[in-house]
This record gives sequence, structure tokens and C-alpha cells, in this order.
Amino acid sequence: MAHDFPPLSNDLILRTARGEDVERAPIWIMRQAGRYLPEYHEAKGGRDFFECCRNPEIASTLTLQPIERFAGLLDASIIFSDILVIPQALGMVVEMVEKHGPHFPEPLKSPDDGQYSKVVNKDVDVAAELDYVYKAITLTRKKLNGRVPLIGFCGAPWTLFCYMVEGGGTKLFIQSKKWIYRYPDATKALLQKISEVCVEYLALQVQAGAQLIQVFDSWAGELSPSTFKKFSEPYLAYIADNLPKRLAEKGLERVPMIVFPKGANYALDSVCNLGYDVVGLDWLIDPAEAVKIRGNRRVVLQGNADPGVLYGSKEAISETVKEMVEGFGGGKKGWIANLGHGITPFVNPDDLKFYLEEIQRLTSK
Repeated sequence: MAHDFPPLSNDLILRTARGEDVERAPIWIMRQAGRYLPEYHEAKGGRDFFECCRNPEIASTLTLQPIERFAGLLDASIIFSDILVIPQALGMVVEMVEKHGPHFPEPLKSPDDGQYSKVVNKDVDVAAELDYVYKAITLTRKKLNGRVPLIGFCGAPWTLFCYMVEGGGTKLFIQSKKWIYRYPDATKALLQKISEVCVEYLALQVQAGAQLIQVFDSWAGELSPSTFKKFSEPYLAYIADNLPKRLAEKGLERVPMIVFPKGANYALDSVCNLGYDVVGLDWLIDPAEAVKIRGNRRVVLQGNADPGVLYGSKEAISETVKEMVEGFGGGKKGWIANLGHGITPFVNPDDLKFYLEEIQRLTSK
């Protein structure tokens, strides 16, 4: 179904993602809508986190908050949602526990625990199960009124798998490692299932109005170069290969695709060949080194300042931005400015504003 959205007045990020020469580097920030903003807490009220995700009106309000606060400084919005809606669509219970993060009361324990076969064989109605996300996207596109493009997203198969077997966030990844080293075939079957759901979910987000998509592989860095090639990269490639095909089947145009394999800088060379338009970088790689690895490929880089710089002085922020701009080649082509991961709690929004202003100032020269 076609939507009649207002025309875009700022397409800078789309032009950059397509590899065009631009007047300055576009900027957006991972987790730009969220708890560091006072207005987020006001709009959220007493609602549970996932309740906010499932309420299109609230989700769109939260999505727009940074666009309104930092008017003219952000070149994209990203829909307020969570990567763990996919495990929920696969039939798993996920709760957001205050001050502790996501929690799966019944994580997958082994391939023969009963729940595994239900999840891997579930016929998921991705349109019906995650309808609230598409409604939020369509509503947000209308409310944006063409100010900036809207990014849709999903978690990468490996990262979602980790949550599904660990039962939440972890520092040790004991269960994830147990699965890949004891049950590699069952792990791959589940990763393939998740990949298929991701493709349909992203296609439906584009159908609803998303103008770019990002795949977040937040736990990619927990894999070795060898296991990354087995348990993450093939499934990232599957999404990059199959999303454009699915969009074509729906009569929709291809949109720029971003992949963010956090911590897997050892794989940057091969990730640049997966078919994504943009590769996100964390802060553990030097921008100039990343540019060198990319070479003359038509891949745009995204990132990558340490989010912790926002706790620092204005001088430290300016210095970090200057180094980043120089490392990525000045900002007139091939780079989308961001942080090296999501913005962290307790950041003063005024310090983020200064970071955004500095990027604009230094890349507009």
C-alpha cells in the first residue's frame, strides 16, 4: 500500500549513503531518542518500555523528540523501538526490567529443550506480529513532514541469538559459546530462521515509510575472526542479498542499507563486500585506518567517536571531532557522522548539541 508522504527537504544522508559528493557530513546518533533526554521521561510516564514501543503515538513522539530539540543539527531520525521485538514475534517472552535491561524468563537452553523447535519452526506472521512498528513508522513519517529521513532497523541474527540463549545482557557469553561450539548446526538453523524474519520485518518497515535501514550486530565483537565468518557474516550477507529482492517483489525501491558489526573491526575488509551501502564503525578503530581498509570501494563509513567523549570538556569534544573529520577525509563524501555506539545515560543534551554543532562547523568548511 502506497503512502502519500510530504516531500523531503533534507536528503543529505540519502545522497551520502548513495556515495554522492555532498556539501557536509550528515549526522545522526544511535539512541538519539532515549533516556538522556528529560522530555523522554515525561512522555514515557509510568509506561513499561515495550508498552512505549507498542504504542505508535508514544513511539512517534519519542522518535521526534531529538529532531525537535536539535532542530537543524540532525539529518535523520530513527524509529523508537527495540531489537528484541523479533524474539517476541518468534514467540519468546521478553521483559524490560527497570535498571537491569532486557530479561527472557525462559531462554533457549538446548536444541532439545522443546522451546527451540517451536521457535525454529514457527510460521511467523511478521506483518501481524509487529504491526505496531509499521504504524509508528507511518505516523512518524507524517509528523516529520519531510524534515529528515526516517531510519528503520533490526538486530542482527547473531546478536538476537545471543539474547535468546543468554536470557539478557551478559559479559561472559557462556551460553552463546556453548551453543556455537556444542550445537553448531542447530545454531545455524536458528540464525537462518532469524535472518528470514529480519528480511521480512525490514521490508515491511520500508513499506510503512522507512527510508534507510540499519542492522545492529551489537555483539559481533564476541566472536573470533573464524567464528564471525561462520555465525555472523553469512546471515548479515543473507539480509543484504535478500532485502532488495523482497522490496522488488513488493514493488518498492531499494533503500540504503547500513550494517553495524560492533567490535568486529578485524572483519572490516570482508564486511565491506557484503552488499551494504554503509558500514558502521565503533570507536576502537582509527578513522584513517578504516578509510585505508575500505580503499576505492563504494562503501560509506559511519561513526565513530567514543560515546564517552560527551562526558568530557568542550575542548575534548572539539579535539575528538577534528580528529574524526580529518580521519574520514573532511566530510564531503563517504562518511556519515555518528558515535561509535549508542549515546549513554546521563549525558547532558547540551554536550551532544555541541558535538553536533562541531561536526557541522568542521565539515561545512
